[in-house]
Amino acid sequence: MTLIGARLAHVAPGDVVIEMPVRAELEQQHGYVHAGACWSIADSAAGYASQTLMGPDDGVLTVELKINLLAPAGGDLLRAHGRVERAGRSLMVARSDVFAVDGGTERHVATTLGTFMVMPGLKDRT
Repeated sequence: MTLIGARLAHVAPGDVVIEMPVRAELEQQHGYVHAGACWSIADSAAGYASQTLMGPDDGVLTVELKINLLAPAGGDLLRAHGRVERAGRSLMVARSDVFAVDGGTERHVATTLGTFMVMPGLKDRT
């Protein structure tokens, strides 16, 4: 997340928001934010939302994540809002919606649905 400049903007049980300022290094050949950068914050928002419902010594790993890109992303920043849909003992199902923010106006640019694995004892490195 450091490489792409993403940061946690909100953390609550089952609910996480990640923001990423748009910059030239994240754009593809047409000037839009590359889908890979959008996918990264969507994955992390849903994964971290899942992790908020796990034990303090548990980690999270993505099992699968489907993304629907709804519109080209650009503007000042991207905001990914992750929410847990179903919390299980070993698997979590979570979604995230990504919005492009330009001058205070939000536009929905992607939506994801994923499965995340509870990894007992796998603490974060940082």
